[in-house]
Amino acid sequence: QVQLEESGGGLVQAGGSMRLSCVASGVTLEGYTMGWFRQAPGKEREFVAVIQPYTNSEYYGDSVEGRFAIFRGNERNTVYLQMNNLQPEDTAVYYCAGKGGAVRYSVSEYEDWGQGTQVTVSS
Repeated sequence: QVQLEESGGGLVQAGGSMRLSCVASGVTLEGYTMGWFRQAPGKEREFVAVIQPYTNSEYYGDSVEGRFAIFRGNERNTVYLQMNNLQPEDTAVYYCAGKGGAVRYSVSEYEDWGQGTQVTVSS
């Protein structure tokens, strides 16, 4: 059974930084794509970032490009999301997501989800 466990959320002031972690277990990491999505109150879940399993190429949503960075730790089952210059509009529950195969950007394409971690940015 695949498990994705996020950590690192909390409260930060606008302009600050925060790092989220996601640890995957119960899955063969070869060819397993991991990414981040977020969902703000009253809004649909949206794509944030994803990292390609073989090349480590990174892809970002337009609203976070240039401010957020996704990368793997030395343990390949861990993916991080470094968030810089956070703004109040970044406030959301952030979810780690995983899938076998190629990079995708749609919520419906992902098979595995973490429970989510709350990120709140105060103005």
